[in-house]
Formats: sequence, structure tokens, C-alpha cells
Amino acid sequence: MELVPRKRLELFSGRAHPELAREVADHLQIKLGELTLREFSDGEIYSRFDESVRGKDIFLLQTHAGPVNDSIFEQLIMVDAAKRASAKRITAVCPYYGYSRQDRKASGREPITAKLVADLFKSAGADRIISVDLHSGQIQGFFDGPVDHLTATQVLTDYLRAQNADDLVIVAPDAGRVKVAERYAQKLEAGLAVVHKSRPKNSANVVNALNVVGDVAGRRCVIVDDMIDTAGTVTAAADLLLARGAADVWVMATHPILSGPALKRLDDSSISRVIVTNTLPLAGDRLIGKIEVVSIAKVIADAIAAVFEDGSVSELFHGDNLS
Repeated sequence: MELVPRKRLELFSGRAHPELAREVADHLQIKLGELTLREFSDGEIYSRFDESVRGKDIFLLQTHAGPVNDSIFEQLIMVDAAKRASAKRITAVCPYYGYSRQDRKASGREPITAKLVADLFKSAGADRIISVDLHSGQIQGFFDGPVDHLTATQVLTDYLRAQNADDLVIVAPDAGRVKVAERYAQKLEAGLAVVHKSRPKNSANVVNALNVVGDVAGRRCVIVDDMIDTAGTVTAAADLLLARGAADVWVMATHPILSGPALKRLDDSSISRVIVTNTLPLAGDRLIGKIEVVSIAKVIADAIAAVFEDGSVSELFHGDNLS
């Protein structure tokens, strides 16, 4: 007797952003797997798959939304449960990868927490990680296994093309985002500018925008970044651009963290439009009038399909995800 094994894909969602998981499942034309997640009275998280996952290719989607520690640990528990239930391959899908900004030592006696998170996923039993627009490409090397680094570039540039906006200038909010801004500018045949900023030593979420390199006078400026956290960087950059004669300022970012004073800063700022993806949940009073959300679900679904079929993820982005 000869047995021919069948590949079987299952997608499960954590509780951080089930709406995104359902949208990804719709693009894949599958149903989300049944999974029980709950807490004991002391806060411990319990996870159990409500169906057999033995021999299956399992994708566990959980974005690391706040409270970030709960989201990460819940996903780790899901990975462990899948491993102990004999899943054939386990992929942790993390649209937003928590602790990604702690990717190096900026001063003595600091951790590299992005590496710690990668180690935790490996120890829990994850075979692969999928994430979107990591804060720095080096994080891919922190995980001892394949990492598929997706990018929202195509989704966001398609949005800009649909606006028929003329005389665009793509603005990098700091030196670290220049390559990304260049990519946007090339795709849109737009101008390019860079904001020079400083960050006071030993001060988190404090930014001083100092100067603009590039011609922005009379033009619509679009600041592109990987995330908006407290919105200090983008609002300071917007004020400087308008002071240099910019006609209008938009902001585009993949991850809308929007913590602390971010929403008030954006609402009170001179920025006229904030375009973000749905890697993190935005609803209710967090969805202010200036914010527009575009979906990243098809990008994630296409990557999951490519991984499941042993295809190339990089070909989906024509190499844009590699730099």
C-alpha cells in the first residue's frame, strides 16, 4: 500500500486583531480554524485547538497590539499548543512585530529585545515568521529560521496614484528611512526630501526636527515611515515642512501604534491626511477624521499562499522587501 500525503493549510487567529485574520482568510478562500483562548482568574492564558492540527501547515496570526506583552505571549502559547498537537509546520504571522525598535544597543547595559522575542518564538516551536515592514531589516537575522519580510509599499503607492496628486514630494522623516522614501519616489516619479532630526540622549519619544534637505516649497509633501507611535516625529517634521513653504503635508505609515498623546497630536497638527494600514486594529474613538486605513490583508494572504505552496515570497514584491 502506498500512501500519498496531502498538504493541508490552516489559519488561526489570536485575539489582538481577529478582523484582519478574517479578511486574510477570505482572500485565501478558507475558514478560520477553531481555537479556544481564554484567561484564568489570575490572568494566565489558556489555548486549545478545537480541531485536529496533526500533520497540517499551521499559520498563527497575531499582531502585537497593545498590551504588547499579552499579545506576544498569547501567540507563543498558541505556537506551543500547535507543536504539542503534532502540527507539521508552524508559521507565526506577526503583521506588527513587537519590540522591533529595540534591535540594537544604543548605549551600555541595554537589551536587544527584538532578538529575545525571536528566540522565544524559536523555543516555543515556530518554524517560520512572517511580518510586515520590520523597523530594521537586521531583525530577519535574529530568528534561527526563515523570515518572510513583507512590505506595504505597493498598497500605499497604489493609494497615492488613485488620488491623482500632482507635484508630490516623498519625505523621509529621518536618515534611517531614506532608502524607503527613495523607493516610493522612484515608483511615483516624485521628488525626494529628508528631514534631519535629533533625539535628546536618554529620552524616548522626544524628537527635534532641525532642517529639511530638498525642495518642498509649494508642493504636497508625503512623509513615509514604518510606524506612528506618539506622533512626535511626524508632527515635528510636518511643522518644519510647512515652515519651509510646503503647500500640504500628508503622512503614510504601515503600523498605526498611536500610543499616548498621538491622536491628540495628529488631530491638532497641520497634517491634513494620515494614511495607515490595518496591521494594528483601529476602531471607535481611535479612528479620527484625518486617518484613512488601507488593507494589508491581501499582501499577507498572498505571502501565506506562497509559503504553503513552497513558492517565492520575494517575487510578490519584485525585491522591494529586501532592502
